Amino acid sequence: MRTPWHVWVIGVIALVWNAGGAFDYWMTQTGNEEYLAMLTEAQRAMMDSRPTWFDATWAFGVWGAVVGSLLILLRSRYATLAFGIALLGLIASSIWSFGIAEPSSLELMGTVSMLFSLAIAISLVALFLYCRAMTARGVFR
Repeated sequence: MRTPWHVWVIGVIALVWNAGGAFDYWMTQTGNEEYLAMLTEAQRAMMDSRPTWFDATWAFGVWGAVVGSLLILLRSRYATLAFGIALLGLIASSIWSFGIAEPSSLELMGTVSMLFSLAIAISLVALFLYCRAMTARGVFR
């Protein structure tokens, strides 16, 4: 089966979008002072107090999405699994960010933080459903 043009467009857009998350994760995990300087003291304190399980779920979310994006470009049916893992990672990390952390991301960064997380969740669900549909149509192997 010939690969539909939209697979390449969706794959490239997904990779660029998720590379932004990977960049944020990498800069935060490596403690890049220049990057972290954009945070307020309260936001920095929140990031410094995050539990290990948050970092693990954040990693699953970020890297699952990057791998899923690459798997779209490779037309692999495993892209669906990767986006499912990414979505679970986002849900778990959001539980800490918005529900457990004191103060929460919502309190520290306002509704913009919550809306951005919602946009990420919507994109992951859309990519998951897209990959599932492409697998069902035989486009992904």
